[in-house]
Amino acid sequence: MPQNTFSTNSVRLKYVKLGYQYLVNHILTFLLVPVMVGILIEILRLGPEEILTIWNSLHFDLIQILCSTFLIIFVSTVYFMSKPRSVYLVDYACYKPPVTCRVPFSTFMEHSRLILKDSPKSVDFQMRILERSGLGEETCLPPAIHYIPPNPTMEDARAEAETVIFSAIDSLMKKTGLKPKDIDILIVNCSLFSPTPSLSAMVINKYKLRSNIKSFNLSGMGCSAGLISIDLARDLLQVYPNSYALVVSTEIITPNYYKGNERAMLLPNCLFRMGGAAILLSNKRRERTRAKYRLVHVVRTHKGADDKAYKCVYEQEDPQGKVGINLSKDLMVIAGEALKSNITTIGPLVLPASEQLLFLFTLIGRKIFNPKWKPYIPDFKQAFEHFCIHAGGRAVIDELQKNLQLSAEHVEASRMTLHRFGNTSSSSLWYELSYIEAKGRMKKGDRIWQIAFGSGFKCNSAVWKCNRTIKTPVEGPWQDCIDRYPVFIPEVVKL
Repeated sequence: MPQNTFSTNSVRLKYVKLGYQYLVNHILTFLLVPVMVGILIEILRLGPEEILTIWNSLHFDLIQILCSTFLIIFVSTVYFMSKPRSVYLVDYACYKPPVTCRVPFSTFMEHSRLILKDSPKSVDFQMRILERSGLGEETCLPPAIHYIPPNPTMEDARAEAETVIFSAIDSLMKKTGLKPKDIDILIVNCSLFSPTPSLSAMVINKYKLRSNIKSFNLSGMGCSAGLISIDLARDLLQVYPNSYALVVSTEIITPNYYKGNERAMLLPNCLFRMGGAAILLSNKRRERTRAKYRLVHVVRTHKGADDKAYKCVYEQEDPQGKVGINLSKDLMVIAGEALKSNITTIGPLVLPASEQLLFLFTLIGRKIFNPKWKPYIPDFKQAFEHFCIHAGGRAVIDELQKNLQLSAEHVEASRMTLHRFGNTSSSSLWYELSYIEAKGRMKKGDRIWQIAFGSGFKCNSAVWKCNRTIKTPVEGPWQDCIDRYPVFIPEVVKL
């Protein structure tokens, strides 16, 4: 009996909240409709002669009409000239590694035992991480890492960069019909591999891009660099009208495989895998009908002023002089704080009035009445239909699902991307978006929230709105496996 009462109360509370949300979000409609009906009824009561008398009583001066017209034209001109240009995502393409680069668990562990034969505890640590990682059997590593022991060279790293970047760009050009001479802006982001000449110069050389192209190469900015590149492209597209911006996001694994036995530095070996994406943005009005998405907001949060946040993802040498990425134990706590700061900024931009009022009332109540009141977590499901959470690891997805109170379906794209492709760094968001499209879930008007974390420490968000219902793509990284997903991912996979 108590259980039935609890269930009934929960249902009632749900409908009360739905009623509240509908009332607050449509408050203007509820206020204006009675006023408009009243005015219409009053007009209908008047006869034709009374209406004509009122019209004749109005005196229009020619000078006043000209001044009013000029003012309206002037204000309209200023408004449209100062209004930010719309930025459209025409299309994008993700790199799909060949099956020859596949690294099943058995292969990974066999290599670990041979490479770290003098450190069995490190091998056991990697096995425990892999068992709980959420990765599947089809993730890929570049050819140089398949050697025992790995002996990556600059030539190998360049070869991986060329394969990943050129394949993604070729696929994008094929999908969009884009020609190299059409590209006005080029942005390439890769955090850990920064050769000379730069990767952006490598792209310019390969595709013989124009000499007046605006090119940028971002490095050292971690897994959130993809959204930083989008933000930079957006700012440039506000300055240069009728332009195309090509953004390439990737992480080159070859030179960054850690060969030591420090546990905090072995973790990236277990999670990071090959991947990359090429994205075409434009501010051309004619692309509005063809483009898949329109960029609505980009919000960036940087916690680098705090020493712990700055060093929580840190490239360094171990006691034996081997270079690797050290992931701090405080990483999830710091990521949570960065997310809170980011949400505080993005919330007022995207949340409906009903959620903002609840948040405000709770905040006032905690300040004035009782500080122990539980803070209200806004329901971001009211603002977005789809969530693309950076597939940095199982713990990252779990934490965000819990903090944002998301359902399993909301984080499905992130979990399945981690399972199929691993942590592909800044490009993971685009594999997730591709998953949603491949499932046929993207409809016109849907809103998408991309959330990424990166060294420094940074939390960046991008909000997109779908321009048109996306047909299920016949090509892409999920082409040969989407029918198998979603798959059940156990808490622990015994190796």
